[in-house]
Amino acid sequence: MVSAALLSRYRSLAPRYWKPIQTGIEQDDDSTEVARLSGCDAGDVLAEGIRLPRPLSPHRSAELAGCEIDVDAVAATVTARPGERPWIVEGAGGVLVPLNYRELMVDLMARLGLPAVLVTRSRLGTINHTLLTLEALGRRAIPVAGVVMVGDPNPDNRTAIERYGSVRVVGELPTLDALGPESLQRWAQVALDVEGQLEGHLR
Repeated sequence: MVSAALLSRYRSLAPRYWKPIQTGIEQDDDSTEVARLSGCDAGDVLAEGIRLPRPLSPHRSAELAGCEIDVDAVAATVTARPGERPWIVEGAGGVLVPLNYRELMVDLMARLGLPAVLVTRSRLGTINHTLLTLEALGRRAIPVAGVVMVGDPNPDNRTAIERYGSVRVVGELPTLDALGPESLQRWAQVALDVEGQLEGHLR
């Protein structure tokens, strides 16, 4: 949802969406859903990537499929296209999810060399979860462009995340009564990154 919202919000910059690794592809296709919700053209979504059956951690899903995820090869999909267009790359499962038996999602993020937009819940428990994720990103010198909180707005949690995480919350996506392209795009245009903090990272 947030990836689709970012595509809609910054449509004028012609960003391109990519989900490098997805498990459980039989049940869900995030790339197709992002294209639907954002209203972007088919060419705005890169279809290449690791697509695995079984909705499990990538390392386990790959093992059961009889393969191993090569992080360098995955990263090369984007790094081989320098300066082509801005990228919105969506992770899978959190920054410390294993991709193989040596590397984590955060290692792929470091290879891509892109700043992170951290999507986090708004409810109880989010302060600890968000600060731990920010710490993991900081240890690998991955810059954080901003945080988007999802769920019923919680001003106390937002304040704590901004204060203790030294980051800006650039959007609070509430539960939409009817999730669809119109409602999500409307929210993105009026409530996501109102001050344009992310724009410089997409140019």
